[in-house]
Amino acid sequence: MLEALLFDLDGTLSDTDKLHLLAMQQLLQEDGRVLSEAEFDAHVSGRANADLCRYLFPDRPLSEHLAFAERKEARFRALSPTLAPTPGLLALIEYAEQQRIGMAVVTNAPRANATHMLDALGLSGRFEHVLVAEELPRTKPDPLPYLSGLQRLGARAERALAFEDSVPGVTAASKAGIVTVGLSTSQPPEALLAAGAQLVVKDFADARLWAVIENMAGD
Repeated sequence: MLEALLFDLDGTLSDTDKLHLLAMQQLLQEDGRVLSEAEFDAHVSGRANADLCRYLFPDRPLSEHLAFAERKEARFRALSPTLAPTPGLLALIEYAEQQRIGMAVVTNAPRANATHMLDALGLSGRFEHVLVAEELPRTKPDPLPYLSGLQRLGARAERALAFEDSVPGVTAASKAGIVTVGLSTSQPPEALLAAGAQLVVKDFADARLWAVIENMAGD
């Protein structure tokens, strides 16, 4: 039987990449820099703050990385007082609750963002666990966050589904041995499939996704 659903946060529960891009563009503009959407998609989307700051500011000290990350996340939260769930998400959560399938959020975002986003989506308390990058030894694309999610839920990888929108996230979930569904909110399907996704959908209402869920639930 299907034992667990593990969800990424940004770009998966809600299409937030454009808000993160805007927050970063606003801050970088103050520094006289330009960040294009293509550069964001290729080098920033889905990555933990430590990784993206190393990419953006390779010659700056860690203290400046931390300060920029805090300012960026605060700007993102100010830009997102409310958020719209990805189509089909609420139906999937209700289904999992009815079937007593464990659910967890596994994200490279900091705890403050995870709490904010779940509140903004009206989903606080709907997930048994929320695992965040800053509280784990390694972040995506390492499989540790997803392996930790499985452990918290007491679930087996072969009896779980993961949902991701980024290449680092898909890489992490697939390396953890979890059947991984990519959401094409921020990356082309080809990139997600190449990273290890078994299926790529536009949203959670896709009939192909529900066929996979029903097949795994009925095993």
